Amino acid sequence: MDNFRTPYDTAPSEASNNYPAMEGHKEKMLEFITRYQDVHMSLAATDQLIQELLVFSQSTESELRDEKEQLIQQIQDLRADLSADVRSRRDLHRQLHEAEIRVHVLEQEVIFMKNSNPYVVILIDGDGLLFKDNFISQGREGGEKAAHALRAAILKECNEHAKNTEVVATLFSSLAGLAKAMRRDGTITHENDLRDFTLGFTQGKAMFNVKDVGHGKEREIKDSIKWHLRNINCKQVILGISHDAGYAPFLTELFQDDEIRDRLCIVEGFPTTRDLVKTGARILNFNETVFRKDKLVVERPAERTTRNTTPTSISISPGVIGSGIIGGGIYNSGSSDRIPTPATSNNSTPATKPATIVAAAAPTYARAIGNASPPPQITLPIQPRPVTNARPSQHIVAAQQAAAAAAAAKAPAVTWNPGRRGVDPPIQVSQTALDNIKKRKDSNKLCNNHYLRGPCAKGDSCCFEHKYKPTKDELNAIAFLTRLNPCAMGQDCEIEDCIYGHHCPSVRDGWCTHPFCKFEKEDHPPGTKFKTRLVTE
Repeated sequence: MDNFRTPYDTAPSEASNNYPAMEGHKEKMLEFITRYQDVHMSLAATDQLIQELLVFSQSTESELRDEKEQLIQQIQDLRADLSADVRSRRDLHRQLHEAEIRVHVLEQEVIFMKNSNPYVVILIDGDGLLFKDNFISQGREGGEKAAHALRAAILKECNEHAKNTEVVATLFSSLAGLAKAMRRDGTITHENDLRDFTLGFTQGKAMFNVKDVGHGKEREIKDSIKWHLRNINCKQVILGISHDAGYAPFLTELFQDDEIRDRLCIVEGFPTTRDLVKTGARILNFNETVFRKDKLVVERPAERTTRNTTPTSISISPGVIGSGIIGGGIYNSGSSDRIPTPATSNNSTPATKPATIVAAAAPTYARAIGNASPPPQITLPIQPRPVTNARPSQHIVAAQQAAAAAAAAKAPAVTWNPGRRGVDPPIQVSQTALDNIKKRKDSNKLCNNHYLRGPCAKGDSCCFEHKYKPTKDELNAIAFLTRLNPCAMGQDCEIEDCIYGHHCPSVRDGWCTHPFCKFEKEDHPPGTKFKTRLVTE
């Protein structure tokens, strides 16, 4: 075997020399080997590729299997959610249908409630809105007739709704003061006649009532207005307050709601005041059938007395002229605005001592000034003792003349009469209290309406102080400072406890001492001189 040699073992030179044909086979074989190696490498790459493909496929299959399971789970969840949503939608649809049915039923109930017991309420300030004399003079029978007449007049305004509408009426009044005023006016003979009238008024209709509220009727009326406006069955609130401008701010605040404006109106007996007209409230008039259009005419005690008295001179205290205000502050004096002049008589006998006649009390601040000023008085000085037939001596005559001159000097001049309301009563003010009130600034200022009239209608929305507790002197100071502001109604004001001034209170010795007087020139006594120009000029 060792001696056996293949063509490959022969040296090239030898092979080429000995076997020329083998040279070509060798090259061919090398080529095959190269190609085989290439194929082998290619197969190895192919195997590698196949292996990688298998690994990748396996990995992808695993991921897809996991994803498939997730998708299957999601599909199951979505199917469950869809099923739940379908049930929920069906439940909601059923609930919606039931809710719509309930809403419809409730709407029908609300409509039924609104229309089942509709009523119109009339709230009457009985001290200002007065029934006709023929009703009151008939006592209980007249009260029943007045109730029927009032109900008929209101239902007439309801038009086609009158058949199903009830009328509720409440009369607020200070019956004692009103009865006295009516007796003096001549409307009734006895004060019990008014009581009988109110009994008939309440018995005439079940929903008609009378409240004897004394001095608190304004608050009672305002509270009643608010209560009825909150009641859906109340279709209209009619207010018998045409004489009282003090309700104007309250109505203005209410009328900020258009719905309330449509549900509230004023019925007048005495013509409606300018401030109430400015609020834009609708005004009804029942004067032809129910109410009287004028106020009570009450004669002043001073006038009745002075008609039969023969003084030699008269001293009239400030505040008596034009102050015929009784009870609720809505009655006119029976006389004109002239100063009463006593009648004279040649047959009069000399007085033996001074006579004092108490005149009608002037308006007072009901809660602020308890004892601001005593009732004004008319003083009749002692007349000189008549002389006997003997001729008096000169020194006696001189003494008599001197006494008469002294009496004339002591008697003040006739007080200026600014108008039918008269002179506002004087207010005694402590300078210390006045300074304390003036020191307050901005929101620390005290609310005039709150302290002089009662709780402020603005409540917490008012920008002034309500919680401070002033002393009596400070209340007088508040009243004094408020009096420096003119009342919008001037001498036409009929509010008994009006807190504003009805003429300039700053006139001293013929001069207006206020540096910025807000009153008109005619609100000062004739001939008044001014240190500065009026604010109104």
